[in-house]
Parts: sequence; structure tokens; C-alpha cells
Amino acid sequence: MASVLTLAACGGGGGQTAQTGQPPAATGGGKQQVEVFSWWTGPGEADGLQAMRKIFEEQNPSYTFFDAAVAGGSGDKAKALLQSKLQANTPPDTFQGHAGAELQGYIKAGNLEDLTSLYDELKLKDVFPAQLVEQISVEGKIYSVPVNIHRSNVLWFNPAVLKEAGVAAAPKTIEEFLAALEKVKAKGKIPLSIGSEWTVTHLMESVLLGTLGTDAYNALFNPGADWNSAQVTAALENFAKIMTYAGDPQDDWQPAAKQVADGEAAFNVMGDWAYGYFHNPPQGGLGKASKTDFDWAPAPGTEGTYLWLSDSFTLPKGAKNREGAMAWLKVAASKEGQDAFNPKKGSIPARKDADQSLYTDYLADALKDWSGNKLAGSIQHGVAVNQPWLASINEAVGLYIGSKDVKALQQALADAATANAQ
Repeated sequence: MASVLTLAACGGGGGQTAQTGQPPAATGGGKQQVEVFSWWTGPGEADGLQAMRKIFEEQNPSYTFFDAAVAGGSGDKAKALLQSKLQANTPPDTFQGHAGAELQGYIKAGNLEDLTSLYDELKLKDVFPAQLVEQISVEGKIYSVPVNIHRSNVLWFNPAVLKEAGVAAAPKTIEEFLAALEKVKAKGKIPLSIGSEWTVTHLMESVLLGTLGTDAYNALFNPGADWNSAQVTAALENFAKIMTYAGDPQDDWQPAAKQVADGEAAFNVMGDWAYGYFHNPPQGGLGKASKTDFDWAPAPGTEGTYLWLSDSFTLPKGAKNREGAMAWLKVAASKEGQDAFNPKKGSIPARKDADQSLYTDYLADALKDWSGNKLAGSIQHGVAVNQPWLASINEAVGLYIGSKDVKALQQALADAATANAQ
């Protein structure tokens, strides 16, 4: 499949780089600096990054890790800064990416090195699922190292709020979801929490999948797909109904998720990186108890389908410290690195040989579903669409938030597909 690779979905801890675009000039002790660019700044995701950093620096004492993370869920700000760095020929040594369509622009522009030889050296094709290797290959070459697998279509909910509203269990269908939202509204709680604009696109992709079904959803990203169909109209009308129950938009996904954990809101549709945020101790998360303070289920209508994405790292051409970047990629690909990262991030490993005993609670469910579910690719997180297409979709969603015009939203999505489908 010549269709894949991309930038990813979540945040690290480097406000300095976000302002200057450059790492500090000096490093102590004669160590060589390795600039690792991501948007992992939030609780859970930043903890996972730091766990991998510790392994990297222990295994590579001649290198020091520079965290070039830029805050902002889904990486919108980071992508803009990254583009400016690439255009200026000052790339980071490595940057975060997703398996999917989003990296295609970088590959076509010649910004990335082929990592196939690294796969051969580390025998990664033996430890990564064949389907994943296929989907991160472009014309037989591989340009990124996947660290994990995430699930986009997760419905997070507060059991106590549901009980108070008379909702017996997590809704399985769109119709049941709408009925549950109405019951919560009648009790004076926020039915559905949302964050910044990208989280609304994230919600929309689950509603599309939940209304259309897996095959029809996946077909939307084929050349000639009909985004003006009656089925898509029905899906967007469901999305519009659901959005009428949304609370005030929060700054990003974390404060929206926190409203659920704190009992202010009933539901939130967010990727499973939210699990690390909910579950990790207070210094890196909320320290909440699963099944009591928060619980989870597939987003309504999507049970049996894994709406997936995968964080990965790349090797930009012209990286200042190429060897240091290769050392980082080896840690990211390793069993030790993935087992340190993923339990904290709230994701499951890309490797098939990871220590399954480390993946408990939500993550045990995710491992089971990943191996048995149908697969669909995330829109917001770069699997299904490339960057220009996603930008058009997000623009359409942003306009919809203001106008509430479903017809205009559908036409804008159809126009985006026509302009960008490959």
C-alpha cells in the first residue's frame, strides 16, 4: 500500500522550543545532543516519553536527549513549527509521526530517509504485525518506526453520573447514546465534554464509523468516494444531534476528559491516551480509579471495529545528529522501550513480543480487541487522510461549530475529498 505514514496525536514538555524553534546551543560534559520533536506535553504521554528517554540515555552515555516537544493535542502547533524547520533546512534529529497517510507529503518532498535497512538490521518485520508493516510501507520502503498502537473510538464515561441519570450501561448504538445524553441533561450535568476544535473532528470520525459501519467508512477514503451520499448525510445529522449535548469547549482534550473523571460530565469520546491521563498517579495524571471514577466502551455503533492510529518516529534528511537519531530509533523500536513507554502513555505496543503482563485494565481490553477486531483508520490522527485533506476537514468542522449547518458541512467534506483523494 503506497498510502501511509504521518504526524501524530498528543503532547512532551518543551516550551522553549515552541518559542524559538531551536534547541539550546550548549550541552554539558561534551555530550552530543539529540533533538527529539513531538507534541507529548500532557500527563501520561509526557511520562511515557520520559521513560523512553531514561533508557536512551542509559544505553547511550555519549548522547543527551533534548525534549523538543510543542504543546497542543493532536500536534497542530507542532506541525506548523516542524514545517518551518524543514523549509529552513534545520530539521530536528527525529520527529514523531503516525502510521497513515499524513507523512506522504514529507516523503514526496524528499524530507525523510528510508529506514528499511534499520528494519533489516533489527529484524523488525519479524516482531511488528505484517499488516502494520504493510501500512507503513511506501513503494516498498519504510520511513518510520512505530512505537505503539492507539485506539481512537473510545467512549469514556463516569459510572456515577450515568447511574444518577438512570442510564444502566454504556450505550451501544447512536440511538441509545442520544437517549442517554438526554437523560444526563435532565439531571443538570454536562452530557458530553469536548475540547478544542480537533477534538470535534475526532468525535465526528467515530460518529461516521458508528453510523456507516466499517466497510462504508473505509470506502470514504477511496478515489471517487461519494461524500454526498444519503448515508453520509445521516451520519452527519447524527453528529449534529450529538453536538447539541456538548458542554462549553475546553482548551484541549485533557480538561475535557477531566470533566468526566471529576463527575462534572457523563461522556467524552477520545483516544485511549486518555487512559494514562485518568489512571497515572497525580504527579503525572489524575490518579483516578478505573470502573469507579471512569469507565470505557467502544464509541456508540463501533463495537467490533478498532479505529486505529500509531505513533512513530522518523529520520529527517539533514539531521544534525544522524547517529544519535538512529540510536533513539533503536530504543523506540525495542521491546524494552515500548514496554516502558506504552503502559504510561495508555497505548499498546506495536511489537508482538511485548510483555503482556504489563498491559492490564483498559490496556488488556485493547490488546484483545486489536487482535480480533476489524480495522478502520483514524481521520484526525493521520491514518486515513493526508495533511492537506485533514486541514480541509478541520476547516469544515470549525465552520460547522459556528454555523451548525449540516448541509454546508457535508458539501465542504465532499469538496475536500474531491480535491485531496488519491
